[in-house]
Order: sequence, then C-alpha cells, then structure tokens
Amino acid sequence: MTDARLRRGRGSLAVGFFVQGVTFALLVTRIPAIQDRYGISDALLPAFLSAVPVLAGVASVLTEKLVVRIGAAAVLRWSQPVVLLALLAVGAGTGLWAVAVALGVFGLAVGALDASMNMLGVSLQRAYGRSIMLGFHAAYSLGGIAGATLAWAGAHGDLSLFASYLPVVAVLLPAALVASRWYAAGEPGRGPAETEEEAEGAGAGSGGGAFRLLLPLCLVMTFAYIGDSTVSNWSAKYLQDVLHSSEELATVPYNAYMVTTLLGRAVGDLGVRRLGAVLVVRGGAVLAALGFAVVAVAPGAWAGMAGFTVLGLGLSVIVPQTFAAAGRLFPGASDAAVARLNVFNYVGFLIGSPLVGALGEAWSYRGAMLVPMVLVLVTVVYATSFAAPGARYGGGHERPRTVDVG
Repeated sequence: MTDARLRRGRGSLAVGFFVQGVTFALLVTRIPAIQDRYGISDALLPAFLSAVPVLAGVASVLTEKLVVRIGAAAVLRWSQPVVLLALLAVGAGTGLWAVAVALGVFGLAVGALDASMNMLGVSLQRAYGRSIMLGFHAAYSLGGIAGATLAWAGAHGDLSLFASYLPVVAVLLPAALVASRWYAAGEPGRGPAETEEEAEGAGAGSGGGAFRLLLPLCLVMTFAYIGDSTVSNWSAKYLQDVLHSSEELATVPYNAYMVTTLLGRAVGDLGVRRLGAVLVVRGGAVLAALGFAVVAVAPGAWAGMAGFTVLGLGLSVIVPQTFAAAGRLFPGASDAAVARLNVFNYVGFLIGSPLVGALGEAWSYRGAMLVPMVLVLVTVVYATSFAAPGARYGGGHERPRTVDVG
C-alpha cells in the first residue's frame, strides 16, 4: 500500500466518522420532536428508543461475518448512506408504523456502520504504526457538536423534522459517497501472540479463549457507555432538579461535555504516543471518576457543570483506546474482535439511562452518580489489557521500520 493511499484512507475515514457524528446527534437531540410528530406516548417511547441499540447490536454481530466476504470498506461505503436516508425517513413518515420501520433500519445500519468504521480505524492504525484512533473519534465528536447545533437551529426556526433534516442529508450523503472512494484497510500484518491462548484466538477469531481475552475490554466498553449515557440523558435534569439551575443553564453541561470530549480526543493520540495506552486510559478513568464525584457532591449548578466538563476529558480517551486494544490483542482477527466489542457499546447505552433513573427514584440522584463513578474506576484495574507486548506502537515509542505517512 502506498503512503498516499494510507493518507487518503485516513482522511476519508475521518469524514465518515464526522458524518456519523452529525447524523446521530440530529436524531437523539430531536427525540421530543419525533415523539410529538408521531404521537408516541411516554410509555411507548422507551420501547422505540431501546429498539435502535438492540438492532444495532445484532447488526454488529452480523457485520463480523459480512466483512469476511466483502471487506469492512464496502460495508461502511453502503451502510452510511442507508443511515442518512433512514434519518430522513424518520422526519418524512406519516404514521407510527413508518417511524418504527425508519428507526429499525437506522438501528441495523448504524450497527454495521459503527463496527466497520472502527475496523478500518484499527487497521489503519496498525499500518501507520502509531496511535491515530483517537483522531477518528475526535472527528465524530466534532460532528456531534455540529449536529446538535444544526438541530438547535432547526428547532429555533420552528422547522419540521423533514425540513430540518433534508438540507443536511443533501450535503452529507454525496460527501460520504465521494469520501468512500478512498476508504482503505491497512496491511493485515500479524503481530506475535503473547500466549498460546492468544495465538488460538487471533488465528480463529472465535472460541472461548478469544472471548476470555476480550472480556475485560467488553466490560470497559460497557462501563464507559454507561457513563456517557448518564451524561447525555441525565445532565440537564440533574442540574435543573437537583442543583436548581434555570432551564437555560441546564442545557449547558452536555455541550461542555461534548467540547471537552473533542479536546481530549484531539490531543489523545499524542498522549498515547508519549505515555503509552495504559497510562492514558488509567488517567482518563481517574479523571472521569473525579468528574462524577464532583457532580455527586456539587453544592450548586456551576460546580455541577465543572464536574460534567471534567467527565468529558476523562471518558474521551477510553472508547477509542478500547477498540485499538482489541486490534492489538488480535492482530490476525481484529475485524472479528472489533465487531464483538462494538456490541457492548450498545449494552452500556441500554443499561446506563434506566440504571441511573431507577437509582435516582429509589435512592437519590446524587447517590446514583456514584454508581457510574465506581464502574468507570474498574477500568483502572483492567488497564493492563490495553497493552500487548508484541504491539509496540502506542507504548511510548514508534514501531520500527514504519513509513511516515502523515
């Protein structure tokens, strides 16, 4: 593979991550408008929202088999337009059945998209020989901020969902298709397995031995998304109901969280190259736990916002490095490892919001914030899973004989 092809592959994949960030933000930030448009009751809404990550998890598992036949680049090339068109269909439907179908298609396509784009990211990082995975997720965070801003503009302008989504899809769909021309996987290259069990797992990409090696990363992924869903679903309510802020001020913590997530990911690759993945992940986990602790004991709204801001910096590094660690553990079967690990993204999303809500009602919302704090601290224990002795990049130095591709 030429150096130019690697650079084009990296740039085009960053576009894919950005487009997905915009698309997902446009959906989740307009959920109240979707509920109003289709007359979805409060009792029925959780079923609709839960169906999306459940179907995405199913699609992620199926993607493991599909990429063997057609490759991750092809899956991403065609799943991203489907996601965009499904978003447009959410805004264009006229009945409950229509939005149910659109959200179902969205969930299935998102599962394939998330899995395939992280497969390509892991593959390109291996080809580069140094940490670049956080940069892709920074593009996703940037897209999320852009998408949330566009959603606010649509709501502020009193636009219908279809009128709000149409111009965005009209721009992003051709951009994604053009960028997909340069999607590229890194060289397959196998690293030395550290144990007989790892060699069996890396070679087969399946079996009990492989799952045991992946299990710590699955737990870390779940706990990270429990933390993330806590912020996205409960930060506004927590500030308004517990810390007695104004309604306007209650919208600020999530935006601050997204901005600091972007900043953490923008500089995270440099940190991994200088300090190693283990230290960066441990530092991120401790910082995230500190953020939850500040939120739990905050005397007022501004202290609460400071806690959510710190949370963004801490959690920002964990998910990208978890995918990267899966690629290092299974250098000969990274696609399968990423597909399985990606399922736990949705597991954490499904658990996080109901868990905090139930604890808040039964106990207190301050106490509920301590649960994701403890869970994210477990990452410190599992941080050694983020380093494989045979995979030298990201461990404080570059892999030897790696060509500089930008």
